[in-house]
Amino acid sequence: MAAPKKSKFEMAVIARIAELRRERGYSQDDLAIFLDVSRGFIGQVESPNSPSTYSLNQINRLAYKLECSIHDIIPSSAVEEKEWDD
Repeated sequence: MAAPKKSKFEMAVIARIAELRRERGYSQDDLAIFLDVSRGFIGQVESPNSPSTYSLNQINRLAYKLECSIHDIIPSSAVEEKEWDD
């Protein structure tokens, strides 16, 4: 079986942004316009099967757009990855 395209940490951040996006009534299109990227990019980021992720600058801009702190997006403690035990 192929390894996941994103780390657990990346997926946790992406899932939190998607959750905040939905809570605030924003669509993937809305985020794409705000970040000046394609709607397809947002879909790829939110898909666990694509390696696409948000950059740190994009996460910062999203915190601004979603009217929250970076701390509301990033997990409060480390997310352990399976390969760390190898």
